[in-house]
Amino acid sequence: MALFSTILILILLVSISGIFVKLFPVQIPLPLMQILLGCILAAFHVYEEQFDPQLFLLLFIPPLLFDDGRKTAIKDFVHNVREIVGLALVLVIITIVALGYLLHWLLPNMSLPAAMALAAVLSPTDAVALSGIVGKGRIEKSKMEIIEGEALMNDASGLVSLKFAIAIAIGAMEFNILHVSVAFFVSALGGLAVGALVTWVYIIVLRKINKLTNNDSAIQIVLLFLLPFAVYLFAEHFLHASGILAAVSAGMTVKQSGIMRNAPLATRLQSESTWSMLTFVFNGVIFTLLGLQLPSIITETYLTNQADTSIEFWQLICVVLFVFVVLMATRFLWLWIMKHLPSLPFGNKRTLAFKNYTIRDLFISTFAGVRGAITLAGVLSIPISSKIPERYELVFIAAGVILISLVVASVILPILLRGKVILGNSQMDNELLYAKGYMAEEAIGSLEKMQNSLLLDSSDGIDNEIVNEVGSRVIGSLRRRTGLKDLEQKALEAENLERRMRLVAIGSERSALYQLKIKNEISDETFDRLNLDLDLYEAMISEK
Repeated sequence: MALFSTILILILLVSISGIFVKLFPVQIPLPLMQILLGCILAAFHVYEEQFDPQLFLLLFIPPLLFDDGRKTAIKDFVHNVREIVGLALVLVIITIVALGYLLHWLLPNMSLPAAMALAAVLSPTDAVALSGIVGKGRIEKSKMEIIEGEALMNDASGLVSLKFAIAIAIGAMEFNILHVSVAFFVSALGGLAVGALVTWVYIIVLRKINKLTNNDSAIQIVLLFLLPFAVYLFAEHFLHASGILAAVSAGMTVKQSGIMRNAPLATRLQSESTWSMLTFVFNGVIFTLLGLQLPSIITETYLTNQADTSIEFWQLICVVLFVFVVLMATRFLWLWIMKHLPSLPFGNKRTLAFKNYTIRDLFISTFAGVRGAITLAGVLSIPISSKIPERYELVFIAAGVILISLVVASVILPILLRGKVILGNSQMDNELLYAKGYMAEEAIGSLEKMQNSLLLDSSDGIDNEIVNEVGSRVIGSLRRRTGLKDLEQKALEAENLERRMRLVAIGSERSALYQLKIKNEISDETFDRLNLDLDLYEAMISEK
């Protein structure tokens, strides 16, 4: 009962955190506000239980990564795949090796596998926390696509590396570079394959269930919500592959399958609202839990280190600062190296996007690599075991790096972004205008055919004058997109006919939008925004 009450209080805090952010005269990023509220809650000793680490990992990670994969634009991901691999795989490996050995050298009592585990869990970046700091649209779309793709994949690569580091630390496997490397790629590829295959089977079954239940929205949304947990458990416990990558793969496969795109309007709207709410709550709960456990982490670390004379508490704080500096320096150096890498003589001849980065852009991309929810969830998933006595140090250092990265990014990024012109957003605006004009032209053609059909067929009993009047009004409203004026509203019968015509227009606009997407004339982001606009407009008209 106490745990249930705590969960309700956590959800309440997450819900009101956005309100407190708006009330403060100084802008505080949402993650920091949630951590602060968690610390306040801890002062009242509301929560004193310990989460089961494995349960913590299973509860939060699969749905968050599934949702990230579901929202990933495949075309943009493939376009930036070399940049993403460079940051999400190569940089992760460099960070784990360099930071792991540095920590082992700096803290001799910390075993090398434990140091590697900490380095692995500090590798993932958090694009959601970044958006909470700088807001949307402040960083160019092309750069943000790389940052989001990196955040998606290094979540997976970092957590898979953490899994192997923990296995070595507790003696479940031996440390052999060749063996670990092979096992890593087998686990990763196996997770991706399992996620895709299980999801395709799952979708086939789900489509049959939808037919039996007449597309019941609640059933479909709940079953999709269970999918990331299903693929995670199947991959981890039955095939011993990466459940993390299985969840990512499942999300991307769901997007490609089109099951939600072809779902009824009510299902699409409810699904987007549900996932938006769930990811907001899950991310918020993780940050609130950090604030909730922060006082106990500091107290436990301080008391434990009183018995361990090899390192003082203030020295551990210096280690946190050192780790943060190493992370940022390693990231900047690797970005600088990729900027100056020569073009490869094979494969895609497009130069790396980093070639066009200025020093200012490199610093923006460096400090954009904030650590957040995945890092915290990963470090708290480290088992409480006598074979990992350094766990309290690992949690303390990870929590400290998260806080510092959020605070530093909140100060540095607004300064670096000040006065920066966002060209990517202007391009997207032009794309939106072009798509809307194209859709309007297609809709007008369909309406003119409908109008002519109604004039020739008198079986509906609608006066021809009303047909002409309403048709002109609806077509005129579409032509307003090119500057033409709207017509006045008429009688109730005219309103009903107008609604029918508008629904036909929306269908034609949606068909035109899909044509643009199929022909790759618009981006996935533009498609999603316009498709959502059509859904909302259709819902508004249908409910009249």
